Amino acid sequence: MNSSLSQTPRETVDALDKYIVGQADAKRSVAIALRNRWRRRQVPAPLREEIAPKNIIMIGPTGVGKTEIARRLATLANSPFLKVEASKFTEVGYVGRDVESMVRDLLEIAINMVKTEEKKRIEGLAAASAEDKILDILLPTVPTAASGPGGVGSFTMRDLDTTTILPEKHESSNTRERFRTMLREGKLDEREIEIDLQDVQQTPMVEIMTTSGMEDMQSSLQDALGKMFPKKKKKKSMKVPEALSAMTKEETERMVDMDKVMKEALSRTQESGIIFLDEIDKIASRGGGSSSGPEVSREGVQRDLLPIVEGSTVTTKHGMVKTDHILFIASGAFHVAKPSDLIPELQGRFPIRVELQSLGKEEFVRILTEPENALTKQYIALMETEGIKLQFDDGAIEEIAAIAVEVNERTEEIGARRLHTVMERVLDELSFDASERENGEFVVTAEYVKKQLDKIVQDQDLSRYIL
Repeated sequence: MNSSLSQTPRETVDALDKYIVGQADAKRSVAIALRNRWRRRQVPAPLREEIAPKNIIMIGPTGVGKTEIARRLATLANSPFLKVEASKFTEVGYVGRDVESMVRDLLEIAINMVKTEEKKRIEGLAAASAEDKILDILLPTVPTAASGPGGVGSFTMRDLDTTTILPEKHESSNTRERFRTMLREGKLDEREIEIDLQDVQQTPMVEIMTTSGMEDMQSSLQDALGKMFPKKKKKKSMKVPEALSAMTKEETERMVDMDKVMKEALSRTQESGIIFLDEIDKIASRGGGSSSGPEVSREGVQRDLLPIVEGSTVTTKHGMVKTDHILFIASGAFHVAKPSDLIPELQGRFPIRVELQSLGKEEFVRILTEPENALTKQYIALMETEGIKLQFDDGAIEEIAAIAVEVNERTEEIGARRLHTVMERVLDELSFDASERENGEFVVTAEYVKKQLDKIVQDQDLSRYIL
């Protein structure tokens, strides 16, 4: 498994700090959960199978970093990661998606992840194989003494540069290597050749109406039809570089061992998969006393969710997936409902509760400047493409942060997402004119920020709609 799982919790927190400001408690909890996966693998069987992951509930308003923490954690661990909204699911028997579909989606993500890694691993072999196939097409066109003055195929003696004409007496291997060199140096880029490529649009598309529990039917039927129709080749005429690229892609697909990919993807899903259940508070029964209406449906989703989180086996078209060791991270604002409004059995499966704090001006200033993907750095990079050296002075950063906090307090609390809106309004004029400006520096000051936003901030009705 990935060596990044062996990171210490402190190293994981340090890595998360590069992208997420604050929320030390949440980072600490997910870092421990990640390390516990590594610890579990060191435990001898059969006790290893008995150690279940400690699932986490993150409690906090929107825009404070809940999703980003989980997403970055999955990236660090090279784990399949799926974010789903709990509110999109319905109880079995109702029209809509059933909770098992999240496990199928996670497996598909794992398959794509492992397949991409495998393609990267064999890209050198695939490129070499494609190059040989292109040479096989090119070599019969080499002029020989028996071919006459006109040559054979798409080449003539006139086509070859006089410096590259091959001697009449030569080893065939030398000829091939000479052409390989010409191919790599781009001397054959203008030649047009005909190659056989897989015809990708030969399987008929099938669409069927699916209900709860039947999401896999359409793709399974599509796969079955694909196997029924024989794979055909289609002749295409293209220049050498395009032919080489297309052939490399086809060779890569051919050389990927899908049995190996499936085995690794299943293992990675079961052992290191992470499912992020957002808006879990939306399926909590508020007040816990209703016996009809939407409350029943919410409780039904919780009861359907329970076996998946507890550990069960889900049937997919690629095989059976055990969910016993998938890590579930749930999150919600819990403004109306409370974690205690979830059914007791589900509460017991999320033993770790972490409260994320609302962000203030100081955090906003840090968010704008410290992370590797900070908003200011993104805009600087975007303007650099137009030849403009964008700069933000300290006063501008402070002012942007202060305005974001003020608007959050006066309207809806959406956390750091407010910074995106404020920044876009501040740089609206520059973004529009950038392509017409002369190259040079553009410094954003506190005065410039006030000038761009003052009118909107003062008018509460306007700021409610625009910011």
